[in-house]
Amino acid sequence: MVNRENLGKLIAAYRPQLQSFIRKRISNAEDTEDILQDVFYQLVRTVDTAMNPIEQVSAWLYRVAWNAIINTWKKRREEELPAFGYDEEGFLPEERPEIFFCNAGQPATPETEYLRSLIRQEIALALSELPAEQREAFELMELDGLPAKEIAESMGIGVNTLLSRKHYAVVHLRKRLRELYSDILDY
Repeated sequence: MVNRENLGKLIAAYRPQLQSFIRKRISNAEDTEDILQDVFYQLVRTVDTAMNPIEQVSAWLYRVAWNAIINTWKKRREEELPAFGYDEEGFLPEERPEIFFCNAGQPATPETEYLRSLIRQEIALALSELPAEQREAFELMELDGLPAKEIAESMGIGVNTLLSRKHYAVVHLRKRLRELYSDILDY
């Protein structure tokens, strides 16, 4: 249990670990220090005012650090978003939140794994709603990465027909997954 007496020891013990955790996710050294100071400030404030004591200090510190990292990413993303470049459905084509993809330098957290499994389930459900021709065109081109000409020949259709089917699948998936996309970006 955390109290005023052991606060200094806790900060000294967790500082290097938390700093390393934050630095792996935030490239700017100043932002890393700001986040670290904010985490310890919240610890001191919570110890002084909390009705419910912190029982798992390590988990609590990493959770606060992770939330601060996410807030920094959001702030940076808001600053970097252009005022133009949205397609007709309101998406930024080049936008790929880190939550969607595994990064070899960044270990997966339970939160990102949960979100990725949720995304996979929603995509599978949305794909199952498509007509068979559109679903097959989308899966072969986007998920399997096969060339359009090869797919069209194997299906006995023209390349333009294949591309049209894939286009309709993409439009459906964008509409169907828009709310999930927005929720994740706001996470």
